[in-house]
This record gives sequence, C-alpha cells and structure tokens, in this order.
Amino acid sequence: MKMSDLQDISNHIHDRLSSLQRMLDLSIIELPPNKIKKLGQELFSLERLLEEFEKCVGQQKEQLKSLKELDESIQKDLKDAQHMKDNIPPHMPRKKGSVSEKEPVTKQNEAADVQPPQAENVKKTNKVIVREMESITMQEYDSIPQYMKGRVSYDQLNTAVHSINTTVAAKYKILRQPVKALNNHARKLHQRFKDQDTKDTKGQHFIVEDDIREFTHMKVDKRFQGILNMLRHCQRLRELRGGGLTRYILL
Repeated sequence: MKMSDLQDISNHIHDRLSSLQRMLDLSIIELPPNKIKKLGQELFSLERLLEEFEKCVGQQKEQLKSLKELDESIQKDLKDAQHMKDNIPPHMPRKKGSVSEKEPVTKQNEAADVQPPQAENVKKTNKVIVREMESITMQEYDSIPQYMKGRVSYDQLNTAVHSINTTVAAKYKILRQPVKALNNHARKLHQRFKDQDTKDTKGQHFIVEDDIREFTHMKVDKRFQGILNMLRHCQRLRELRGGGLTRYILL
C-alpha cells in the first residue's frame, strides 16, 4: 500500500464526513424518506472506509517495522565491513607452497643482473620452483612466548618473512643462471653460494646472514636474531651450523 493510497482514502473519508455533517446540520428539518435512506447508506459506506483505512494503517505499521529491522541489519553489515576494511593485515597468510622463479624480486643492488645470452643459445627450460616461507598467522603469533616476542609486532614479523622470501628468490635466481650470463658481481655471489652448499643442504633452500644484507635493507642485528628465534618456534626454518657459518634452512 503506497502512501498516496492512504492519502486518497483519508481525503475520501474527510469528504464523506463533511457530507454527513451537512446532513446532520439539516436534520432539524424533516427529511423525506429517500434522504434518510441516503444518510444510512453514507454511514454504512463511511464505516467500510474506516475499516479499510484501519487495515491500511496496520499494513503500513508492519512495513515500517520491517524497514526498521532491515535498516538495523544493513547498518550492522556496514559496521562489520568497515571494521574489516580498517583491519586488513598487510600480510595475508597463504597456503604453504612454492613460487615461480619468474616472479619479480626486489634487491638492494643489481647483483642478479644478467647479460642476455645469444638468441641461438636460448633453450626452453622447465618452470623453476623456489621455496617460499608461509606468512605467520595471528594464531601462531599469539602462541609465541612473550619473552621471545619482545617488542616485535605481528606486522614486523611478517615483514621479516617477506624479506627472507625475497632473499631466497634472489639467491636461487642467480644459482640457476649460466655463469657466462652473469656480471662480475653476480659471478662472485654464484661461487660463494656454491661454496656454502654442503651435503646436508643438498636439495634444500637456505640463506645466511650475508644474503639478507645483500638483497634487502633489513638490519641483521640482535633484534633480527630474535625474529629468527620466533620463526624457528613457528617451524618456518631451522639452523644448520658448520664451517663458521649459520645456515637458515626453510621448512
């Protein structure tokens, strides 16, 4: 029932009441039987109009109640959506897996720059897969003992995860390039990576502290060591010591 319909009924009732009022004003004069009959018909018609009007008012009340409930539901959804928008974590946890070597890698310098090989020597190769550390979930972060977390926030911990993933991708990109295609600095890095590899690291992805310094701007200090302890606690990596080096192997 539209508001205009209610207005029309209200106007119609008002007109009928005005008509009845005029008839009552003339009631002091003796009315002929046909006028009395018409007055009864008007009263009966007015009664039916009042019933219809009350029915329309009831329908409008129900619709108003439904609209209020709908408005409350929409406002709640908007509030929840705004809360989610304002609290989206910068690091969204993903399923543990690997990433393609073809993805862009940010690094501190141009160590991984390579010289384009001759066209005739280019051969099709299989897609290279590099291990990637999975982001820390909030539940995992909360499980870390407070003495171990210190002042490292959830976002800062996952920023370190991103830096480690960047380092791993850059390191193994160099290792998978033909030595002749590398510039002088990248060749030195390639040889260093080979020298650091041992029988215990074969087939695994690992980095050392110098790799973090080489490919990221992250400081390798006491705070970083605390972050590594947290990542070990979350079973993201393990340490392997030997030859004066500590190798951090991704799990």
